[in-house]
Order: sequence, then structure tokens, then C-alpha cells
Amino acid sequence: MSGSIMAWLAALQVPAAPTEKAEQLDLSEIIMHHMTNSHELETPWKTYDLPHWAPVHLWGLTIDFSLTKHVVFLLLAAALVLIVMLLTAWRMKRVGPGAPKGFASVIEAMTLFVRDEVVMKNIGRGGQPYVPFITTLFFFILFANLLGLLPWGSTPTSNISVTGALALLSFIAIEVSGFLALGPRKYMKTIFYAPPGMGPVGGGLMMLIMTPVEFLGKLAKPFALAIRLFANMTAGHLVILAFIGLILLALPLGAGSLVIIPGPIVMAVSIMVLEILVALIQAYIFAMLTAVFIGLIRHAH
Repeated sequence: MSGSIMAWLAALQVPAAPTEKAEQLDLSEIIMHHMTNSHELETPWKTYDLPHWAPVHLWGLTIDFSLTKHVVFLLLAAALVLIVMLLTAWRMKRVGPGAPKGFASVIEAMTLFVRDEVVMKNIGRGGQPYVPFITTLFFFILFANLLGLLPWGSTPTSNISVTGALALLSFIAIEVSGFLALGPRKYMKTIFYAPPGMGPVGGGLMMLIMTPVEFLGKLAKPFALAIRLFANMTAGHLVILAFIGLILLALPLGAGSLVIIPGPIVMAVSIMVLEILVALIQAYIFAMLTAVFIGLIRHAH
């Protein structure tokens, strides 16, 4: 892990022994450069400019489909999910009824956990059709989170646009599943709600009050999913880069840096180990809450 810290130092593209004074090092600019999205892809060898295409104009909107750093890592995460699942399926087919060994057994155990403990326990009866969707969400977010821990890597889930799009997919799945399970009449009652047993006047007043509340409650679910994932992945990487930045600030001190540098290195390594756990937990929470929200609307009273 300490080797990874040194690779991160190299990825920051700052000279190992800068001649400038420590005050001249703009640490905030370095951190933001590596946290934000860009049209450049950094590698150990050189920085590549990603293809830039002319924007597309649709219905008054200007949409830029050009590749960015986060888009590249999103595609890489999707490719890793596809490769891992295909290899695991091929391994299990080759083994037959016996249990697979090695990495395939780990993927099988994680998949069964998502199916049994996340999907079926939270959605309940009729939850089997949602297993592929929620399992894909879990592994895709997990790989996207972990890619940001690699030197010269990037975390697409630290981009609010990415987490917002994932939350929008979950929102569509939640509402469509509720509409199909409840039917149009009962589904509309999840928006236009009045407590049963009230008279026409009281029921009308309560519906007038509760309808905005119910509607905002529906919008709050994807908002919470997007902000939770975005905030957790952003915060962890900011802390890691801040500790690495302390190392950069201490380097010009010469022999005095030998006293200061070990502390930030230990803290950065500790946070990186914690981030591996956070990457797994955040993927689990996103998948679990999606399953919980689907179960709540499918079995709404």
C-alpha cells in the first residue's frame, strides 16, 4: 500500500524535490485537478487528450457527447463487470454442479448475497425479476468506486452527474415496478393520498396537504441515493489527497521532512484501506436502498 502512495505522488505530477518554497505550491489546485472531470486521461507515461466532438443540438438543448476522464472509467467499469461475470459463468458451467473455486467462488458468493439478503428479503414476493438489475447496480458501482483507488485512476462516482444518472435509473425502476404491481388506480393513491375513513371535506383537505408531501417524498429517494454515494466517494479521496499534499509541502524542508512525512503516509495508507471498505459499503447501500424502495411501493398499503 505504501508503494501505491508513492505512485499517487508520481501521479500528482509534482517534482520529487521542488526548488520553489512550500508556500508557492498550490495544493488546492493540484487536488481539484485530480478530483474533477476533464478531457484528459493521465497515464504513467503521458497525458492523452481525449477525442472532442462537436456538440449536438436537440430541442433547444446543447449536448456534448465528447469523451471525458469519468466517461472512460465508466466504460472501463462496465467492461470489467461484463468480463468478470462472463468468466464466472463460464467457470461455473465448466465445473458443473460442484462449487467453483478461486475468484469465481467469491463472485458467486457476492451474487448470492445480493440476491438472497438484499433483493429477496427487501422486495419479498415477486422480487426475482429485479435480481439482475440490482446485482448489476451493485457490481457496477463497486468497480467504479475501486477504480478511483488506483494511481492515475479516477472515481466516476465522485461526479454528481454519474450518481444522479444511477439514481434516476433506480427511480424509474421503483416507480415502474409500483405501477405494474398496484395498477393505475392504486398507484395514483401513492401520490394523491387521503387517509381512509374521512369525509369528503376532510379528505379533500388532507389530499391537498398530503399530495405535495407524497410527491416530494418520491423525489427525495433518488436525491438521497445520488448525494450519499457522491459525498462519500468525494470525501474519502479528498482526505487521501490532502494527506499526500502534506507530504509535498514537507519535501522542501529537507532533513526536517523525515520527521513530518511518516505521519501523513501512515494516515493516507489507513484512509486508503478504509476506502476499500467504503467502496464496498456504498455499493451495498445503493443496491439495498433501491431494493427497499421497490419493496415499499410494490407492497404499499
